[in-house]
Amino acid sequence: MYGKMREFLQDNLKEIRQAGLYKNERIISAPQGTTLSLQSGETVVNFCANNYLGLSNHPLVVQAAHRALDDWGFGLSSVRFICGTQSVHKTLEARMSDFLGMDDTILYAACFDANGGVFEPFLDGECAVITDALNHASIIDGIRLTKAQRHIYAHADMADLEEKLRQTQSCRFRLIVTDGVFSMDGEIADLATICDLADQYDALVLVDDSHATGFIGKNGRGTPEYCGVQGRVDLITTTFGKALGGASGGCVSGHSEMIEFLRQKSRPYLFSNSLAPVVTATTLAVLQMLSDSTNLRDRLESNTAFFRSRMTDAGFDIKTGIHPIVPIMLYEERLAHKMADLLLHHGIYVIGFSYPVVPKGLARIRVQISAAHSLEQLEQAVDAFSSVARELGVIK
Repeated sequence: MYGKMREFLQDNLKEIRQAGLYKNERIISAPQGTTLSLQSGETVVNFCANNYLGLSNHPLVVQAAHRALDDWGFGLSSVRFICGTQSVHKTLEARMSDFLGMDDTILYAACFDANGGVFEPFLDGECAVITDALNHASIIDGIRLTKAQRHIYAHADMADLEEKLRQTQSCRFRLIVTDGVFSMDGEIADLATICDLADQYDALVLVDDSHATGFIGKNGRGTPEYCGVQGRVDLITTTFGKALGGASGGCVSGHSEMIEFLRQKSRPYLFSNSLAPVVTATTLAVLQMLSDSTNLRDRLESNTAFFRSRMTDAGFDIKTGIHPIVPIMLYEERLAHKMADLLLHHGIYVIGFSYPVVPKGLARIRVQISAAHSLEQLEQAVDAFSSVARELGVIK
């Protein structure tokens, strides 16, 4: 039975390799950090993790995880409404709501699940969802589960968004959906204009803030804080698996009635195991750290500004901005992957991104800065990029 399918898959995998688009997985043999030990024996500086605040292997976070295992156990073997809700889950939901400035929060195994479960309960065939063209794959998949009209507006094009709002005025409910930070570009959405348009056309707003929670905004409360629209966004989805410790877990925060309705109707919440207690309790400890001090967020901001300035001065084509995602634009797929491979030999761990992760012709290396990076490591990265880029003719 498998014969024809096997031949089909082999041919397609061959085409992916020949096009230079095959994604190899490098094997790491030690904990996550600013340096990585590879199975090959090399030690390299890590510049492609979502470990923005350096908390993935922070000693205080590891200690909190050990305590959580002793206090709450390993797993619950249940969904929330059967026997899977511990008091620590409710405490995290309340704490996350306070951190984000929202009424209530519901936990999921991942933000992918949060986005997969947030649209369908609210939107039927009489409704419309209006989504940015570059929104994350999890948003795209979540929207596909609804019966609502789907309207895609050109990326960050507020005039096109307004036109879509005009076209859908007869719908019962309309939901504008955007990434707070677009993960391939480090670009922050224009939430102020989006909220103004939502007010004007009586629409709701959902923001996926996975690449912002904990470090964007003066107090790390994310893009609503950065854009000055706290209290005007209806739903925020985000992850605990990036800046907040890098393990797993995600949530939806929003109006109390919306969150209550999701507890009754959201399928990934109703039919998936509860978030592991160790992740739940450790995320609580992380939120306390970030509420006590903005030192990590401030260090990240400083490191990001330093690296962006040095790379621009070196002649690289990078997208402007303030986010620690720094896309080094190379445009050619093979070039991006070759440059990443050569940088590994210079002690710099980065990955080339190409289609379908980014549009064809927009290949890049996405550098991600961490608060844990030292200035010496940042200098090492700039020097390595410059040396390899000159070798490949990317810069002079």
